[in-house]
Formats: sequence, structure tokens, C-alpha cells
Amino acid sequence: MISVAESTPDTRLPPPLARRPIAAIALAVVAVLLAVSPWYGYHRDELYFRLLGERPRLGYFDTPPLTPMIARASTAVFGDTVVALRIVPALLAGLLVVLVALLAREFGGDRTAQLLAAVGTAVGVFPLVAGHSLLTLTPDMTLWAAAALCLARVLLRGDGRYWIALGVIAGAATYNRHLIVMLLGGVGVGLLAAGPREVLRDRRLWLGALLAIVIASPNLVYQVTHDWPQLQMAEALRIDEGADNRIAFVPLQLVLLGPPQAVLCVAGWIGLWRGRATRAFAIAYPLGCALTLLSGGRPDYTVGFLLYLFAAGCVAAARWQRDRPLRRRTLAAALAVGAVTAIVTALPVIPAGSIGGTPVAEMNEVARESVGMHDLARQVGRVVDGLAAAERAGAVLVASNYGQAGALDRWAEEFGLPPVHSPHNELWWWGPPPESARTAVFVGVPPRALAGAFADCSLAATLDGLPGEEQGRPITVCREPLRPWAGLWPDMRHYS
Repeated sequence: MISVAESTPDTRLPPPLARRPIAAIALAVVAVLLAVSPWYGYHRDELYFRLLGERPRLGYFDTPPLTPMIARASTAVFGDTVVALRIVPALLAGLLVVLVALLAREFGGDRTAQLLAAVGTAVGVFPLVAGHSLLTLTPDMTLWAAAALCLARVLLRGDGRYWIALGVIAGAATYNRHLIVMLLGGVGVGLLAAGPREVLRDRRLWLGALLAIVIASPNLVYQVTHDWPQLQMAEALRIDEGADNRIAFVPLQLVLLGPPQAVLCVAGWIGLWRGRATRAFAIAYPLGCALTLLSGGRPDYTVGFLLYLFAAGCVAAARWQRDRPLRRRTLAAALAVGAVTAIVTALPVIPAGSIGGTPVAEMNEVARESVGMHDLARQVGRVVDGLAAAERAGAVLVASNYGQAGALDRWAEEFGLPPVHSPHNELWWWGPPPESARTAVFVGVPPRALAGAFADCSLAATLDGLPGEEQGRPITVCREPLRPWAGLWPDMRHYS
């Protein structure tokens, strides 16, 4: 049997796969996620990806194109509904369960370890969050788990064919987020530092690297020809959120999957470190953490590392199941409590009208920002309806952020809204309102911030009844711009 502590690549087959129970767990996850998908509404990011998907491109200023294209395909095939956007996330969550169980198997895990990996992933906090909503995290976790599985098969089986598969996966992953470089770079440094270096002599490694570059090249060309927008966005996020991200980094490492899973991640790291064939995996995690901290990146950027650490930890936990009954009972109880906590925190269990002010609203930004976006559009619609008929005919909306813009675009027909523009992130590049627009309804911008740009600006309403960040934001009506929109637009641009 292959062990995490094996010192050299082993071409023997791993333990038998617990195929049916793993499939049952994965299908149960998909079924639950699909069942709860209409509860709450769109998350602000989902509305943004839906909006970006209306204009297919090789890249966008603040995100590669994969997630917006998933949104476009989902609405085209399944309809323009929140449920449609969440079908692919549910399926990817089920696939993630299978991949983490397969990782546990590669690390030497028997049936018990595989089932523990599947169940622990199925009730993990971020797997559930990402499976419920269409976020960039959603495909990222699955792609990372697939990449880690390929690496494990190279290092533990000595099967160089998986270098080629890894190249394909890595190239595809760059169309979602570029974070896959942290995994590949971290494992690469680990291999150079601790071995087994002999795997680097396999020519298929370089074929896989070439495939990754070829597949990623359109995305890379977009970055080069647009002055590396991802680096500009990273710098903006570092300035805007870097300090808070660093403070939250360590606590969130403990809850990204869940506290019981975090304990097994520690056991997994130790197991991977002890094996020469797997030590590169152990080295990659602290390197990824250091890079994330230095750049001020979000703590969830490291969740892909935690997935394979957890899979390795399940191998150790399976031994506890056999040899240490007290640990077995403690782990079972902790996972049960953690599962309940994760479900309540990550899924729309609390009624939408009651979530404001609850601990869940504070802990889970995705849940908080999935309530009230339809009502935001309705409240803006009331302001637009209050304009004089002549003004309303030529008015435009200017949203201060992409979530507002996505909501106003989604429900424009229902509430009779005029065209929406936004100076936020990618949407700034879509251009300003037409010069013919003499009346603008600004969402999220107070009148004082627009002084000097228009002949008249007045507060028309304040957003109310929303549990998220839009609560209390102003709706301002401005008339007669004092400069052309083309001159105003550069001053309004902001990235965050």
C-alpha cells in the first residue's frame, strides 16, 4: 500500500477506490445545493459575472474570462435565473468531493480515509459556499484539486503522463484566476529543495509546461497588451484590503474548511513532510501563505493548499479510527458539530428576512450580499419613476460598484430602468454615458461628492432594508453636467 511517508515514487496501485459511497456523497452534495439554490437571491458577484458575460472577451480588467463565460453559458442553456447560474457550481462541488477523496487514496488512504475525505469536503465551509454561488473560487477549488491529484500521481506513482494532464489543467486554470501559479511554483521549489528531483528530468514535464503556456497564451497576450491589469488590480486590493487580509489570515485558515478539518490539515502537513516523495507538497503551503501575506491577498487564496493537506490528514485519521477509539469518537463528534455549523453558515438556512444582524451575516459575506439586490433595483426604479417624463426619457444610471450595476442591468426591464454605466473595475472601460445624457441617477454616491461636476445634484432616496454593504447608500439625481462625460469619466474611475 502506498503511504504518505513513502520515500521514493511507488508504481504500485493505490488502495481500492470506494467508488459507490463516494459517488453517493458527491451526488447528495449536488442534490442539496440544487435544492437550496433558489433560496436567497443573486450574490453581487454573480450579477457582475452575468453582466460581463453579455460581452464575451479574452479577458476583463479584474478577472479572467472563465467565470463570466460560465455565467453566459448557464443563462443561455438553463435560462436567466439565479438557479441557472448555480447549476455549474453545484456540479463542481460534487466533483470536488470526488477529487479530494481520490487525493486521499493517492496518499495511501484506504476506504475509511477516502470516505472521511469525501464527507469532510462535502461539509466544508468554503466548498459549500463555492458550491452554492458562482464565484471565481468555485472553479478554482476544483481545478486546484485536479492539479494536486496529477502531481500526486507523478510523485507517488512515478507516472510522468500526468505532467501532460497537469499542463492542460494549469493552462485552463489561468482563465479563471492566476493563483494556480502559487501551487505549481511552490511544489517546484519544494522539488528543487527536497526532491525527488529525478521527476524533473522527465521530458513530459516540459511538454506539459509547453501545453500550459500554449493554452494560457491568449490570456497572457490580453494581459500584456492591456498593461497587466491583473497586477494593477492586485495592487489596488493590496492598498484597499491588504491590512485587513493580513489580520484575518491565520484565523481564516482555521475555518476555510472548518475547525475539525483544520486539525486534519495539520496532521496531513506532517505526513506529507515526512515522506520524501511528498515533501514538496508540504513546502508549497507555507510558501503560498508567505506570498499571500506579502501581497496582502485574500486568506481564501490558500484554500487549494488546504484541500490536499486535508486529504493527507484523512490518511492519518483513518489510523486513529483503528488504533485510538477516543480520537475516533472525538473526531466524529467534532465533524458532526462542524457540519451543522458549516451548513448554517454557508447555506441559505436562515430566512432571508431574518439574516440581517445575525452572526451568519457577519461571518459569511456571500450570504449577506445575496439578500436584497432585487430590492435595490426596485428602490432605484422608484426614483427613476419620480423623474419628469422628459428627463426620464434621456436619463442614465451610474452605479458606484459592479454589484449595483449587475442588479440594475438584471432587472432593468422589470422596473423600466434606463441604461446603466459604472466607473468601477472592468465597467469603467465600457465607457461613459452618451453626451446626450443630461440627467443621471447615481447609486451609492452622495451629492457632495458630485459637487462641481453638475449644475444641480440632490439626494432622492437612501437604500434601506438591505443586510449587506448597500444599506444606507444614497441615490442621487444630478442634472446638466458641467463638463462633457468623456472629461468626467476619468475622474470617476476606481478599482477595488
